Amino acid sequence: MSQDSSSTLIDSLLQRRILFVGGKGGVGKTTTASALGVLAARRGRRCLLVSTDPAHSLGDLFGTRIGARETSLGDNLLALEIDPDAEADRYTATVKANMRGLVAPAMYGEIDRQMALARLAPGTGEAALLERVADIMAEAPGRYDLVIFDTAPTGHTVRLLSLPEAMAAWTEGLLKHRERSGKLGEVLSRLGGDRKRGQGDDLGQLSDGPEAGGDRRDRIRELLLQRRRKFHRARRLLLDPGTCGFVWVLVPERLPVLETRKALELLDTFDLRVQGLIVNRVLPPEADGRFLEQRRVQEQTHLDDIERHFGGLPRLRLPLLARDITDPQALARLVDLIANET
Repeated sequence: MSQDSSSTLIDSLLQRRILFVGGKGGVGKTTTASALGVLAARRGRRCLLVSTDPAHSLGDLFGTRIGARETSLGDNLLALEIDPDAEADRYTATVKANMRGLVAPAMYGEIDRQMALARLAPGTGEAALLERVADIMAEAPGRYDLVIFDTAPTGHTVRLLSLPEAMAAWTEGLLKHRERSGKLGEVLSRLGGDRKRGQGDDLGQLSDGPEAGGDRRDRIRELLLQRRRKFHRARRLLLDPGTCGFVWVLVPERLPVLETRKALELLDTFDLRVQGLIVNRVLPPEADGRFLEQRRVQEQTHLDDIERHFGGLPRLRLPLLARDITDPQALARLVDLIANET
């Protein structure tokens, strides 16, 4: 890839307000996302680096402990790590608190039981993760010039990007269900005459006075509408190419190339365009020896595949380094390498 093309890709990525770094597990997403964050900070952009990968390694790279709170990593650069399990616990606790405010105390035990079951249900962790990401997407651009998400492996990333639409549809369906239930409740209330609620009447478990039913429905509706607006807002940001960008990291090996093809095709169905690729761990020209020459021949076939399948996308090649990047000094050298390439 030419130096001009490399410069155009990196400049384009760092000019976004939100950037997702994706790819197959083990290709160097976290290292790449971290290097881009450091480079953005060097250029004077206030940057937040967010890890959504359960196998967090940001702290190892920067030699410090990073958790759920924003942690300073130096001038213009902060980071946080989202723990999916902790987010799921927080998410279900919030739902439980909201539901307790809408029912009679006699129903609290049933709410606790249902929330305990919901916490174990497939998808709860991803839904909670999405909600946290949506909150960051909405709030952070007002405080940062750039937010970089170091996302989980490709399959999780695709589901993360598709969930706003699915959650919006779910919320819409639930709102319609609530409207039908409200009308049914009014009919049952009239049929019940002067009989007091709570005497063999399930509706009595949901309200404590003649006006509580309508108030409760309004509160439930507003809670659902708030979540729907949140996911719609995240969806709009994801689809705005001037605000949100996507870069995919891969290495010149068969499985990462195949998975990248599938991921880009799937993203395309959601009208999400990847701005470019970072081809990582390419054998440097100075690497020698018979063994490495054989590896180079095999690698070239995969580089040719990348050119054939992704020729229309800007690409940046990063060499295989002599040592793994495991500390801030090694990361700084990688940032220098990217800066020199651009």
